[in-house]
Amino acid sequence: MRNRFLAGLLLLAACNTQQNPEEETSERQFVELAGIDSTIRPGDNFFMHVNGKWYNSAQIDADQVGVGSYSFLNIPQKKLLEDILTEVSASEHPTGSIEQKVGDFYASGMDTASINAKGFEPILPKLSQIESIASLADLEDYVVSELQHSNESLIGLRISPDDENSTINIIHLSQTGLGLPDRDYYFKSDSSTLGIQKAYLTYLSTLFQLTGQSPAEADAAANKVYNLEKQLAESHKTRIERRVVKENYHKVAVADLDRKHGNIAWKSIFEGLGLQADSLDVRQPAYYEKLDVLLRSVALEDWKIYLRAHTLSDYANYLSSPFEIAAFEYTKAISGQSKQFTRAQQMVQQVDQQLGFDLGQLYVKRYFDENAKQKVLDLVNNLQKAFEQRINQLDWMSDSTKTQAKEKLYSITKKIGYPDKWREYPVSISRDSYFENVLALKKDNARYQLEKFGKAPDKTEWGTTPSTVTAYYNPSLNEIVFPAGILQYPYFDPNADDAINYGGIGMVIGHELTHAFDDQGAQFDKEGNLKNWWTKADYEKFKTKTQLLIDRYDSFTVLDSVHVKGAMTIGENTADNGGIYIAYDAFKLTDQGQDTMKTDGLTPDQRFCYSIARIWRVKTRDEFMRTYVNTNSHSPAMWRVNGPLMNFEPFYAAYGIQPGDANYKAPEERIKIW
Repeated sequence: MRNRFLAGLLLLAACNTQQNPEEETSERQFVELAGIDSTIRPGDNFFMHVNGKWYNSAQIDADQVGVGSYSFLNIPQKKLLEDILTEVSASEHPTGSIEQKVGDFYASGMDTASINAKGFEPILPKLSQIESIASLADLEDYVVSELQHSNESLIGLRISPDDENSTINIIHLSQTGLGLPDRDYYFKSDSSTLGIQKAYLTYLSTLFQLTGQSPAEADAAANKVYNLEKQLAESHKTRIERRVVKENYHKVAVADLDRKHGNIAWKSIFEGLGLQADSLDVRQPAYYEKLDVLLRSVALEDWKIYLRAHTLSDYANYLSSPFEIAAFEYTKAISGQSKQFTRAQQMVQQVDQQLGFDLGQLYVKRYFDENAKQKVLDLVNNLQKAFEQRINQLDWMSDSTKTQAKEKLYSITKKIGYPDKWREYPVSISRDSYFENVLALKKDNARYQLEKFGKAPDKTEWGTTPSTVTAYYNPSLNEIVFPAGILQYPYFDPNADDAINYGGIGMVIGHELTHAFDDQGAQFDKEGNLKNWWTKADYEKFKTKTQLLIDRYDSFTVLDSVHVKGAMTIGENTADNGGIYIAYDAFKLTDQGQDTMKTDGLTPDQRFCYSIARIWRVKTRDEFMRTYVNTNSHSPAMWRVNGPLMNFEPFYAAYGIQPGDANYKAPEERIKIW
């Protein structure tokens, strides 16, 4: 389950110059003039004006769901990690060293002969435990044991700061229990969704058959699981409803929760997890009310079938090839990916997920340019100054709220490159025991998370590994994070001119800074507490402006009749629209920003806009995009370019955008919040 406080996560990726000899930094042309499609006017579709020739010729590999920048530049990034793992796994290292752990874990997963020979034997103890369940107490004991291995089935639990007291970590319970990507997938009847439902039922049936059931028995069991999940889904809040922060925070006493839910032994569950809690936050109470009813009304045998399905699904990718293939067939229906990753690619992902900060240390040593850290920090500082100027100039915000906003702005913690303190993994890793390694690492991760309970948040902790090409804002800690992975071209290059870097990483920085003031971030104060710091009148004006943005993005068509979901993507759209102005204002503080000299045939302002379109250069499969629009809080790449530029005055001047251009908006229609 993805942490709500990583809602600003951009899922960005970037190529490393060391693996692109044809694009050596000293020779790179940052504006690809030959790639610009002059048949498409900038004001009609700037995304395609810049990227059209590439888009029309780009081929998506069979084992990928997309190609280009954004998350799909993780392809070359993962190759760097694969090179590291191939190297360290080829020799012996001192027991307990970083190299030994990541190398031997990688090697254990590459030993497919041993994994396939074991079949589903490794999962038998868990299946036997499910089979022995004879009461609700036994069922809850099993759910606890899986939470202790980082697996959620019926209970979605995490430890993080209290929304109203960010100095202490508490328990948060969230809705969970589903196998499809989102609650809406159980209730839609369009052909695409029906295909995904069918693929999911086939997947569940296959898992049951692989563990000994006949096809008829397996189909019946799969339908029972699906129908039970559908009942749980009825209680789920939609993704849009979950954006309303205050309506997803309900602090209650454990004793009261115990009394309210007669079929869920909360006190016993928390004690089983080592949590001596008096109170907690239930984010979506309706889910647990529904669960409490179903635990009594649904036969225990059906619950055992449900747990068997979720356990097999949780561990399918760690078992023999038939399980892995079954999991991929379901993934294929959702994403359109037609070919499975190579085993090496799969294991790179596993090591990155399970031992990510150990692998991150090796990555930083080999590939991170320390000079980038200071240069990006300078950029962040410049953008903060530009943001302050924008706040001062706002005509819709009162002086008292402006003061609070600027205090929050300058209280933001900046994390760049990699952590000052590295997370450790006190786990023994064996070269010939893949499944056991996975269990040990998943158990250690659960321990690591659970041990945060009752303590002050560790402000040195990172929510993503440094090799991950991403960026995020965390409102509870009021921090922005830019890992080493994103500090590369096309987002950042120390040899690029200011227009390129401010339109690239500058836009990303401005985006993350704006998350502190989007529809969710704006509700947290400078200390990370859910606390109003606005005047009532100012906040009403803010909501009116965000509604304009929601309505605008609702009108953007993605595929056929599929539109961007403005209310679901409002946080990211606010950040994109604010980020572009903040980055531009900071750019204008530089010498080049004050110049008009053309480079590669473009003025500095044109290069700034070009860079924005370049960092979102993406082409995806339609199946992936349909799922993305329904489940992702970001707008599709094309609208991350065209949407903000419609509201961006300097773009109109730089490219001579005129009435009659498809994306032209009259001055009074250009939406500006920050």
